[in-house]
Amino acid sequence: MAVYTEVSDDDLRTFMADYDLGEVVSFKGIAEGVENSNYLLQTDRSNFILTLYEKRVDPDDLPFFLGLMEHLAENGISCPTPIHGRDGSALRTLCGRPAVIVTYLQGLWPRRIWPDQCSALGEALASMHLAASSFRLTRANALSVGGWRPVFEKCAARAHEVRGGLSEDIEAELGALEAAWPEDLPTGVIHADLFPDNVFFMGDRLSGLIDFYFACNDFFAYDLAICLNAWCFEPDGAFNITKARKLLRSYQKVRPFSDAELAALPYLARGSALRFLLTRLHDWLHHPEGAMVKPKDPLEYDRKLRFHQGVSSPAAYGLD
Repeated sequence: MAVYTEVSDDDLRTFMADYDLGEVVSFKGIAEGVENSNYLLQTDRSNFILTLYEKRVDPDDLPFFLGLMEHLAENGISCPTPIHGRDGSALRTLCGRPAVIVTYLQGLWPRRIWPDQCSALGEALASMHLAASSFRLTRANALSVGGWRPVFEKCAARAHEVRGGLSEDIEAELGALEAAWPEDLPTGVIHADLFPDNVFFMGDRLSGLIDFYFACNDFFAYDLAICLNAWCFEPDGAFNITKARKLLRSYQKVRPFSDAELAALPYLARGSALRFLLTRLHDWLHHPEGAMVKPKDPLEYDRKLRFHQGVSSPAAYGLD
C-alpha cells in the first residue's frame, strides 16, 4: 500500500455522498507498499480502506480483482470485500482514478516472522487456492516469465547504478529461465504478492489476507515460491529451512503437491526472485517524485536469487 494521489476534503465529501457509511471521522494515508494509493477511512459506524488505483493497474482488470475478493469471502476466506454504493456499484472514480472502498480487516501483519506463522500461511494459501477454483473470471499473469524481459529493458542501461554487473547477471538469468520454465503444472487463481504485510494475524491466529491486486491465473506452486522468498529468509539474508518446511508441509496437508510441482520448485523460486528483483529495480530507478512510499531495495532479491541458483532439489526447502 502507498499514497501517490492526494485526496482533498472536498473530493472526499463528494465521493462519500454516494455511500451510506455514516459521517467521516478520520482519513489518513497508508505509506506501506508500492502500487496504489490507500487511505484508512474511519466513519462513525466502522473502519474501511479506500483505494485509488494508480497507473500500473489496468482498469479492465478491476472486475476480476473485486469479484475475486467477493467470491473468496463468500467461500470462507477472510479478506477485504468491496463496499457497494447506493447505486449498487462498488467501482467508482475519485481524483481521476478508479477507486473503491473495502471492508477493514482486523489484525496486524508480522514484523518478525515465526515458523508457526509460516505454517498458518501455508494452510491459508492452499485454502485460498481451493476456494478460488470455482471463480469464473480469469486473468493472465502479466508478470510471469513472458513479462520479465520488457521490465528489464526499461532498466538495463541503468542497472549498474544499483550494482556493477547487475545487468549482465539479469540477462543471463532471464535466458536460463526462459529456456527452462516449466509447463503444464496445476494452475488456478493465485495471490501472486503474499508478502508478510499482506497477511494479518491476531495473536497467533491468521486473521486474513489482503491486497489481491496482483492476483491472476498461474501455477499454484509459483504462489508458493513467492512465499518462500517473502517469508523464509532472515534479515541477514540466511535461508530458514525450518520456516520453509512449515510453510510447504502445511500447504501440502490441504492441497497435496504433484511430483512435477516439487521438481519445478527450484526454478519457480528463481523466477519469483527475478520477478521481484526486476520490479524493485524498475521502481528504484523510476521512483515518482513526491510519493510518500520509499522504494524497496532490489538487491535483497538479487541475494535471494543467488541462493536459489545453488538449489538442485526440493530437499533444500525442507521437503523429502
